[in-house]
Amino acid sequence: MTETTGFRWFRRLTLIFLTLFTLMPLYVLVLTSIKPLADVRGRFLWVPEEITFAPYIDMWSTIPLARYLGNSLFVTLTATFFALIFAVLAAYPLARMRFRGERVFSMTVLSTQMFPGILFLLPLFLIFVQLEDILGIQFTGSYLGLIITYLTFALPFSIWMLSGYLSAIPKELEEAAMIDGTSRVGALVRVILPVARPGLLAVGVFAFITAWGEVLFASVLTDTETRTLSIGLKLYRSQVDVMWNELMAASLTISLPVIVAFVLVQRHIVSGLSAGSVK
Repeated sequence: MTETTGFRWFRRLTLIFLTLFTLMPLYVLVLTSIKPLADVRGRFLWVPEEITFAPYIDMWSTIPLARYLGNSLFVTLTATFFALIFAVLAAYPLARMRFRGERVFSMTVLSTQMFPGILFLLPLFLIFVQLEDILGIQFTGSYLGLIITYLTFALPFSIWMLSGYLSAIPKELEEAAMIDGTSRVGALVRVILPVARPGLLAVGVFAFITAWGEVLFASVLTDTETRTLSIGLKLYRSQVDVMWNELMAASLTISLPVIVAFVLVQRHIVSGLSAGSVK
């Protein structure tokens, strides 16, 4: 089908509009982060009269941003690590074995993503409180409760996506390894997982992004010592003022890990998602 001139220009104008619509908020964000606070409070100018990078320096001392960054990295990376392990252990049987209730299990796992997170907030909090009384282990106000929560929400979709990717890998690869004397677990670790690296990267980035910017559960399950970045940013607002330039600078800074991770594994994410949709 030949593309008409009118349709070509319509497509170009639409893409230009969507690009501007996407980049304009980002431009305002960057612009605000390099303005003095007095200019931010004044009339908005698309071209700043004065540029300063002081907000990128002051943002570390206005609030304990470095501590919040460390908390977020620890919680997010730990949850991502265990999400990958449990996703592999659950996805491999779904991809390679047939058992009664397999389809029901798969649909149940995926259907958990249909419910909003706020629906689980109170039940999860009550469960943690009860476990604290029974086990004597602190779940609320600690890293442990937050890691378990993020793992719980990242795992269902991770299992579904990874099981579809593993199903696309030929069984002959591991069968050949098992004929040579390798156990099934050995074939999984030495043969299947290296081939499934794109899918693992896709799952890892998904789990990382899910935990990195989460606000709802972090606002309830953390205290002043375990507070994450998404909650700590609120401290740039005091009772009388808001440090808008430092808030924007901090927002851009904490977005870099996600952007870098996504850019580095973009191709793998696309191939992982494509394979996940095969099943």
